Amino acid sequence: MDVHVTRSTLRGTARAPPSKSYTHRALLAAGYSDGATVESPLVSADTRATARAVAAFGGSVAPADGAGDDAAATEAVDPDLTDADALAVEGFAGRPAVPDDVIDCANSGTTMRLVTAAAALADGTTVLTGDGSLRSRPQGPLLDALADLGVRAESTRSNGQAPLVVAGPLAGGEVAIPGDVSSQYVTALLMAGAVTGEGVEVELTTPLKSAPYVDITLELLADFGVEATPVDEAGDPLDGAAGAAGFTVPGGQSYAPSDGTYAVPGDFSSISYLLGAGAVAAAPGETVRIEGARPSAQGDAAIVEVVEEMGATVDWDREAGEIAVERADLSGVTVDVGDTPDLLPTIAALGAVADGETRIENCEHVRYKETDRVSAMAEELEKMGAETTEEPDVLAIHGDQSDLKGATVDGRHDHRIVMALSVAALAAEGTTTVRGAEHVDVSFPGFFDAMADLGMDMERDDARGR
Repeated sequence: MDVHVTRSTLRGTARAPPSKSYTHRALLAAGYSDGATVESPLVSADTRATARAVAAFGGSVAPADGAGDDAAATEAVDPDLTDADALAVEGFAGRPAVPDDVIDCANSGTTMRLVTAAAALADGTTVLTGDGSLRSRPQGPLLDALADLGVRAESTRSNGQAPLVVAGPLAGGEVAIPGDVSSQYVTALLMAGAVTGEGVEVELTTPLKSAPYVDITLELLADFGVEATPVDEAGDPLDGAAGAAGFTVPGGQSYAPSDGTYAVPGDFSSISYLLGAGAVAAAPGETVRIEGARPSAQGDAAIVEVVEEMGATVDWDREAGEIAVERADLSGVTVDVGDTPDLLPTIAALGAVADGETRIENCEHVRYKETDRVSAMAEELEKMGAETTEEPDVLAIHGDQSDLKGATVDGRHDHRIVMALSVAALAAEGTTTVRGAEHVDVSFPGFFDAMADLGMDMERDDARGR
């Protein structure tokens, strides 16, 4: 689908979608349990992949009001899930069955990493694959860690990339893993380690990046009654993942959320696009209001401070979970995204609109997402008239040398690139065509509907004539 966005002014209220990161973890945690209800989930292309994996391991996922329907429960990809306010998950009680077929993780790196560790618990062999993009992403450190724990964990092409073959069962133990490639490796080991016999102790061989995503995991595990503790070099417990030298998770635990339910909070990665849109395009004297912004462990809430630092007026009512933002003449900033990699596309788009230089540092790991997001944003923004400089771990956007004009840009099959470019298009002279816009379904299926409701001047071209 192509979306044609013309410079617009915005006003009104939009609601943030539920968090993709929390939904992935909640669905799998419910799978590890005897059964639980996940309220306010994000049902998207990526989280459907995790739901399919839960079903493949012997569980089921269905709309909560249809939990007794075996057909719906078996079909984790049932279209009826899309509008479900809650999902009933029948769990496999920490003992995943050997899947009848290959687990297709589609384009979801989170699914593949979390499910790879879950597969190690099965007493047999599991094969995992995904689309072309996912099959190019690194899984080697997690495979090596599982192999060190006594599990067969291999890449079929011996290159650390999917397809993957995993054969358990995993008993637990001590393992070392780098912390600077993907925090999802740590999350995978902690979630699986809780239901092993021995538990798991994880030593980090390099400093942990994206620590807030591990904090999300720790918060969710606690809500499911599971103990996992970050520790320093002396083995003493820490309050959060930042600066941790490792993690310990005792074995023999059970997943069981209070009252059998878990509610997914709003997604700050998605909020970043709505917030950015308001900062560059809110009508004079008007605000863009965003609902569903309650505080949580999400590091991407840092976007509020970034937008404020760039000069926009932002009012965040944390108790009500509402953010109001006014348009402003933005100025460039320097931002370290070591812990918040998903914010890079949004910050890059804002930098192309701002005066002065926006410098995004510590971003080399952002090259290993659905696409190389550093190069993707540099190249696509340049098509619109932005000036950028790219280094291995730095992206600089020279707003004072940029004059954004409508152009045809490629979303690179990446939901975050599509949404960030659409934000930049709001401030560009003329009309910008964003190709591959359907990929917003990965994390924010209603993005363009929400933007249209706020006043985005846009047209959609796809096979359905929308």
